[in-house]
Amino acid sequence: MTAAGNLEIDENARGAGPFLVTNRLILSIAIPMTLGFLTTPLLGLVDTAVVGRLGQATLLAGLAVGAILFDLIFTTFNFLRASTTGLVAQAFGRGDRAEEQAVFWRSLAIALVSGTVALLVSPILLSLGLWLLAPGPEVAEVTRTYFLWRILSSPFALANYAILGFVLGRGQGTTGLLLQTLINGINVVLSIYLGLHLGWGVMGVALATVIGETVGALVGFAIVYARFDRSSSLAWKEVFSMDRLKPLFGLNRDIMIRSFVLLAAFTLMTRIGTSFGPVTLAANAVLMTIFLVAGYYLDGLANAAEQLTGRAIGARFRPAFDRALKMTALWSFALAAATTVAFLDFGDRLIDTLTTAEDVRAVAYEFMPWAAITAVTGALAFLMDGVFIGATWSRDMRNMMLLAFAGYAASLLVLVPLFGNHGLWAGLNLFLLFRGLFLLALVPRRARTSFAS
Repeated sequence: MTAAGNLEIDENARGAGPFLVTNRLILSIAIPMTLGFLTTPLLGLVDTAVVGRLGQATLLAGLAVGAILFDLIFTTFNFLRASTTGLVAQAFGRGDRAEEQAVFWRSLAIALVSGTVALLVSPILLSLGLWLLAPGPEVAEVTRTYFLWRILSSPFALANYAILGFVLGRGQGTTGLLLQTLINGINVVLSIYLGLHLGWGVMGVALATVIGETVGALVGFAIVYARFDRSSSLAWKEVFSMDRLKPLFGLNRDIMIRSFVLLAAFTLMTRIGTSFGPVTLAANAVLMTIFLVAGYYLDGLANAAEQLTGRAIGARFRPAFDRALKMTALWSFALAAATTVAFLDFGDRLIDTLTTAEDVRAVAYEFMPWAAITAVTGALAFLMDGVFIGATWSRDMRNMMLLAFAGYAASLLVLVPLFGNHGLWAGLNLFLLFRGLFLLALVPRRARTSFAS
């Protein structure tokens, strides 16, 4: 084990109770996880570039539709990562090591069962997805090939959510970085090798994902299990008792609804984008990859907020909660502004890297500024997600997401007929603003309740 890994374990084994939130503590979680999460949009960039360099807008559009389908399946189950992080962070703050481990086993069991069910019903999911997104016949055929290979990864992909949630809940950013880099690194290398070198195209890109998720889950489980304190383990009957499972199911239900609504927003954007033709759809797919880069870049700070606010609530120490909120907000907005400036300066060159199709490039250049400012408009939304996940205020997350989606849908009804694809991107930025502001308005009242004597 590395010296960095030993340091991480030591720093996270100091016990429960009051703690001081410092820039060093925030960055010890945020920087590794920012680097780790950046490997995910890097993977998206590579996959898009691999397929984009085949020079056909239809292939790129098919990959975009397939990616949306997996967002609908996998990201809907992001509650596994989120609920695990929040519950483990609070148990960590209380010093309840037995409950930390119990939360992991419950989440892992739900992940494996859910992933297996998704695999078994995959033909139905594919049919529903193609009906919902309604791509043209050629695009649908590309999507079908991608989907039927990538769905094989579902049990391992969902298991990785539970594993990552556990290590984030304990503030072990270095371990999170290791696992994300391993999963996405394998995926990137194999995507290039299988997709381009062997000429397997979309099928090769999908198969690379399957291999990366599988290896990541096996290695991640081995690392987590090796670090368990056997003296703090609960009996299996207690781990999976209904009294213990009910709160987890309630939390997962609310976060799942919230995640599904979030994905519905992105799906709606893709569905509307299909009406503008395959070239605009492909350009939007390229720009959405840039949006995801900004999102994953800021998620490292959101993860720091999750762990620190959850730990503060578990320790019942309000000063740490307030300080974590303020300091992570400052870091988030500073990095968001820098990200937007970077994309405005270098966005066109990034587009050129992602696709060689000149018609797709021309459309993407036009709408690049909208993608660039999502970092700023989404900074508060990403941060508030972290705070509410760590605090396990799941019902509020669900309700405010529904309210933000209603505002988003209303804006699209007005803006898209007037401004076309510009209106579509404007609506996305409004949706991000709605999410952050609606949640922020609830923080003072919810914090008073959580820390009441």
